[in-house]
Amino acid sequence: MTTTTLDQRVLTILEDKIEVIPTEEGAIYLVGPIQLPVNLHNETVRFQWYCWLKCKEVVEGTKGIIDKLSSVNLAELQQSSVLVYGDFQEAEEALIRFHSICHTGDIFGSKRCDCGYQLKQAMTHIVEHGAGAVFYLANHEGRGIGLFSKAMAYVLQENGYDTVDANLELGFKDDSRSYKDAIEVLRVLRNQPVTLITNNPRKLEALEQAGMNVAGRVQLWGDVSEYNENYLRTKRERSGHLKGERCCPND
Repeated sequence: MTTTTLDQRVLTILEDKIEVIPTEEGAIYLVGPIQLPVNLHNETVRFQWYCWLKCKEVVEGTKGIIDKLSSVNLAELQQSSVLVYGDFQEAEEALIRFHSICHTGDIFGSKRCDCGYQLKQAMTHIVEHGAGAVFYLANHEGRGIGLFSKAMAYVLQENGYDTVDANLELGFKDDSRSYKDAIEVLRVLRNQPVTLITNNPRKLEALEQAGMNVAGRVQLWGDVSEYNENYLRTKRERSGHLKGERCCPND
């Protein structure tokens, strides 16, 4: 391990912003909150941003963490984000969104899916509600198969396969995503009930099975076009995505 020479002032600034969350497989390192003014529908909205990093080893102390991270290839480690609005920790009611990264939809604005629309709409819902958080999950591309495999799945989709069969034909599960790390971070940021913005029953199940207090669900449909009609139909008919506007998890 490379030892980094750090000014004491740097350590003092960072030590209150870094938290270690022990897990069964090692630790999650959480840094934040950090002020993040965001352009949302041509208005500047002030969010608080956190980033987390999952490692196999547990390292204590700010200097130890920095020394450890300076000697590893961070590109090989999961690094996800949490975008928080309002008094997320103490608000009586708060919305959350577990949003899986979509390189094509979130960055390029692809119309093959509704991911970019869902991300912006979830942020809008949270701001209008007054408190909430978007968990942006960086290892969830293509429902967990990765960007390159997603590209191959797109080739199959252009030749008649739907999103479920494309993943299966490539040797993957239909949906291999895990929300375990996001839930661990959520435990640190809030212990009050949360309302989940989703159409996906698997996200609700993951929260409930982890013993989280889920107050309900808010749907997030929209941005339907000729390019994603089959994609959305497959979500409903084969992946079981829920259609109701608002429900409780036990409905």
